[in-house]
Amino acid sequence: MQKMRRLVVELSGLGLVVVLLLLVGLVPPDTSLLEMRKTGALKVCVPTSYPPLVTGDPDQPGIDIEILLAISDYIGVKLLLSHNDAIGRDFNPLNWDVTRGNCQVLAGGFIDSTLIRSFLDTGPPYAETGWAIVAPIPLENIDSLTVGALTNISGLDRIGLSRYLRDQNVKVRIMRNSQELVDGIASGELDGGVTEALLAGKLAVDNDWWVNSLPDELARYNLVFGLWKGDLTLKREMVQAFRQLESDGTLAAILERYVQLPKERS
Repeated sequence: MQKMRRLVVELSGLGLVVVLLLLVGLVPPDTSLLEMRKTGALKVCVPTSYPPLVTGDPDQPGIDIEILLAISDYIGVKLLLSHNDAIGRDFNPLNWDVTRGNCQVLAGGFIDSTLIRSFLDTGPPYAETGWAIVAPIPLENIDSLTVGALTNISGLDRIGLSRYLRDQNVKVRIMRNSQELVDGIASGELDGGVTEALLAGKLAVDNDWWVNSLPDELARYNLVFGLWKGDLTLKREMVQAFRQLESDGTLAAILERYVQLPKERS
């Protein structure tokens, strides 16, 4: 009887293995890297402008663009950019109109967060960011101030930020772009502006302003590139490229060109 039971268990295990092998056979093969090499191009969707990640300036195209150019060079393909202003502006990624056909990688302000990982895979982190407040003077607190909010970056916790500002009795005005935010602060209509930390730093350096930090839960996120789930061969190639850029100093040099340290109040 025990031999019979053992035989049934072994046959059941064998049957499970067979079923799993059949299921694996039904999964479409990952051809992401092969397709990129076949076309000779790494297709990337980015917003038209999100400094300092994407600038639109041919001489200083931005952190993300320079990293992607270096990755493309490492892989041996050209970089093909597709500008998409819906990225970040619309909270729902389903409204971005992005597909594998027009982009294999998404860049220009993607955060390694639960939201992003719910619909994309992510590449290695290359910089840290979060929410920050930029203002002409160091702020002791932001209670009852009027600030502009420029929140078009994908994955940062907008709900947490909104709750924090509400708890501080802050009057919030939504900004459409960085120039509108700068103009509002410069004119005195706004006491300051809250936006992504790298952008806040750039605005502060350009205008001789201050960056005021927020609580750590709102100020510490890793920047990444987004990839389609299942594109494992392409992801592995990008991971290898990042390792090379880190080891030869390319990544550090790119970040140094763009990330200037502003006056900061903690």
